[in-house]
Amino acid sequence: MNLNRLPSQATVYATYASVSSTVMLLRATFHQIVPHQVQQYIISAISRCFHRPIVVENSQFTLLVEKSDGISQNHLYDIFETYMSTKPNPATKCLKISQSQRDHKITTKLAQSETLTDFYQGIEITWEFICPELEEASGKKNSQGSGDAMKKWKHWFELRFEKVHKEMILDSYIPFVMREVHSMKNAKRVVRLHTLAEGYGGPGCWDSITLEHSSTFETLAMEPTEKKALIDDLDLFVKRRDFFKKVGRAWKRGYLLYGPPGTGKSSLVAAIANYLKFDIYDLQLMNVSSDSWLRRLLLATPNQSILVCEDIDCSVDLPDRKSRARNAKPNHDLKFTLSGLLNCIDGIWSSCGDERIIIFTTNNKDKLDDALLRPGRMDMHIHMSYLKMNGFKTLASTYLDIKNEHWRFREIEELLGSVQVTPAEVAEELMKTSDADVCLGGLVDLLNEKKKKKKKRTTHGVDIIPQAKEMNTNGYC
Repeated sequence: MNLNRLPSQATVYATYASVSSTVMLLRATFHQIVPHQVQQYIISAISRCFHRPIVVENSQFTLLVEKSDGISQNHLYDIFETYMSTKPNPATKCLKISQSQRDHKITTKLAQSETLTDFYQGIEITWEFICPELEEASGKKNSQGSGDAMKKWKHWFELRFEKVHKEMILDSYIPFVMREVHSMKNAKRVVRLHTLAEGYGGPGCWDSITLEHSSTFETLAMEPTEKKALIDDLDLFVKRRDFFKKVGRAWKRGYLLYGPPGTGKSSLVAAIANYLKFDIYDLQLMNVSSDSWLRRLLLATPNQSILVCEDIDCSVDLPDRKSRARNAKPNHDLKFTLSGLLNCIDGIWSSCGDERIIIFTTNNKDKLDDALLRPGRMDMHIHMSYLKMNGFKTLASTYLDIKNEHWRFREIEELLGSVQVTPAEVAEELMKTSDADVCLGGLVDLLNEKKKKKKKRTTHGVDIIPQAKEMNTNGYC
């Protein structure tokens, strides 16, 4: 045998490496180009030819998306639920549907475990929504007859695809799904009003209904200069994501609405929500048992939301710093504290979310601790004053469709300059009938009656409520 003709060891290694690379390339190409069903058909056909099964390495990869990622709700879960609910699936047998009075479109949600197939740039992705407790609940309940309360949170999604596409799915497909859902929601966005659910504390601690309040800045009885200042501040806020990140501050804005009852504080909250298309989260502090619960509620509040604490001066008895100074011994039994509230609106926990607005309303600003009012917590203080002529013209246009001057306007303007009346009182008069002359006549009578009472109080030496102050704003710090 001629040993010189035998291949060298280096040549063998080079040939082996070349063949291995070719096989790996062909295998990757096979998995990327050939659909999964065709792959299985080819493998089955080859197996039948050789009368023995061919074992193929499991190339599937699964992404698991749970409803909660710990103490906060998983935002991706809501996105996936919306996306999967809108995909056509002939095998679907049951869907939950709902419709609000303001929205003519029907909203659909998944009602039971579902599976569908999606395609993205030639990649096949299998979606599966899994809620095992729903099938279980139909057959049995616990001893209390209502099922385990925590089971309703045990839903999740699974995304299955070829392992070789993992980077594409994470870097391209999921952002694509997020953009699609965002576009769908913006196209049919309906503002919702959220309140604390009974037995709150889990990831779904907020219940919601459609916000039926139709208040807008066009119908709000505010002075035009104050209204424009607020709108400009809101517009600036929503555009400053990069600015807040650059200066190292949480992307949030605080507003304090204060003034007598009936001056439109709640209507202004609704107008802000309708203008920005932000959901309202009505935080009733009297239902908050501790600082830790408040943090959980904050974490369960998504971005682009308005957190509202109405009548904060009387909704809960929070000891301020002055009372703590008078009491030498701290109250260790108090679990919900002023410090906990301040930390949630302007501390470390306030950074757990973006594009949030916090609104406090009060009839008595002087009763609030100064720590609640400083810039960074309540950035703009808006005094909701008694009605002035510009605000009255807005109400007359809204309620009576009076677009131009009316012969009663000059008399009403003189009376508004001498008496104090709230927009709510005037609106009540303008709603009594559709006859503008009758309504305005009744309003003149109301203002004259107030003028007589004011004169009588002045005669007897009773102090009059001071005139409303102008809007006080604190700029970005």
